[in-house]
Amino acid sequence: MTRILADLPDEDIKWLDQLAHEQGKSRASVLRDAVSAYKAQSPADGNKDWIARGAGLWKHRTDISDGVAYQRAMRDDRTRHEDL
Repeated sequence: MTRILADLPDEDIKWLDQLAHEQGKSRASVLRDAVSAYKAQSPADGNKDWIARGAGLWKHRTDISDGVAYQRAMRDDRTRHEDL
């Protein structure tokens, strides 16, 4: 286990000490529990969580066509390189 040094406001230290006393734990134990609870709430891979939340978000939209079809339609008005 690694030790850390953290600066907390005096009011938070008083609150933390009171909570530790009520639970019959040390201040460090309460902090470890808090970090574990915070970690459990966080996604496993926070960097890619937005991808998972957004995947398929617009799949039922009827006003948005296929992306490839859209690109082909945009390119239809261009002169083909074979015709140059």
